[in-house]
Amino acid sequence: MSQAIRALGAAVAVCAFGLISLPAAAQIKVGITLSATGPAASLGIPQKNTISLLPAQIGGQNIEYIVLDDASDVTTAVKNTRKLISEDNVDVVLGSSITPNSLAMIDVVSELQTPLISMAASAKIVDPIDAKRFWVFKTPQNDSLMASAIAEHMAANKIKSIGFIGFSDAYGQGWLAEFSRAAAAHDIKIVASESFQRTDTSVTAQALKLVAAQPQAILIAGSGTPAVTPAKALKERGYKGVIYQTHGVANSDFLRVGGKDVEGTILPSGPLLVASQLPDSNPCKQVGVVYTRLYEAAHGPGSVANFGGHLYDAGLMLQRAIPEALKHAQPGTPAFRRALRDAVEAISDLPITHGVVNMSATDHSGLDTRARVMVTIKDGKWVLLK
Repeated sequence: MSQAIRALGAAVAVCAFGLISLPAAAQIKVGITLSATGPAASLGIPQKNTISLLPAQIGGQNIEYIVLDDASDVTTAVKNTRKLISEDNVDVVLGSSITPNSLAMIDVVSELQTPLISMAASAKIVDPIDAKRFWVFKTPQNDSLMASAIAEHMAANKIKSIGFIGFSDAYGQGWLAEFSRAAAAHDIKIVASESFQRTDTSVTAQALKLVAAQPQAILIAGSGTPAVTPAKALKERGYKGVIYQTHGVANSDFLRVGGKDVEGTILPSGPLLVASQLPDSNPCKQVGVVYTRLYEAAHGPGSVANFGGHLYDAGLMLQRAIPEALKHAQPGTPAFRRALRDAVEAISDLPITHGVVNMSATDHSGLDTRARVMVTIKDGKWVLLK
């Protein structure tokens, strides 16, 4: 077991969720804003549950975690970010859980020159790396990386026509753009495209249009439990083709809410979701199995989710970067924030639950194809596709 994994402990100093304060004199402050309530709660709750697994000390320094709930709301995420930096004087911000919130936070962290490690998927969060995104990194796989995995799987299974339905926000729009490029590269035609809101309880009209177009497969670009709504509507309308989802649904709540309506669904995922099924040669297996064991010991068998893993991965990144930053500046200063940003950008060959991180000045995601596997849902469980 690696030194980084052995070091994992529990330290929460100020928290909107009522968790107990541990270190009284923390020297490094980590601000966290996540979506523990609202439509994205199925993403934010596993992240909230992971806070107790983050390291209590790094580089000989106590770590204080200041945690706020943004309720899946963009405005609240922005307010939380400004408060964490301007009032709480954090050295780094982790969050938010979803793409729209993370995109909105970029202006604040760049203005106040504080590194941000996002737990949302869209490539737009870190690409292109301009003056603002200079301060921004992320732990989830880019949607472009996962879109190409889906297109490759479709092509291998001779699927040539697909329907698309996605969130009517930055997540769905980003996926439509990325998958359109990936589909075109494999001569796959999008014959119908629809959208829906995260809070919609019915998408009957969109489902009817998709079924009428008779695609061989349909890709649902949503995250969390709201992505069940189109899957259920398509089954109710008698759709018999293959249904794909994105890695945004990889948690037990999606399985619970979806039930039989999501059986047979195919999606790309980070290795964490099926860590125990990976070959021993996979560099992510050990980290994923350890995190799964720790998380499920606290929250029950089958409770682990990719989304909690994204926060855990941010903790692993900080364990690598903070000791380097401490060589150049003291916590609580602008110089330390800049040194920490530089140290995160210099991370190389770091196995995390979702891949192997190799950051650079031109890549603030740092993940390659080792960060994805294809899985399906069989008998209500995640199964690795060989």
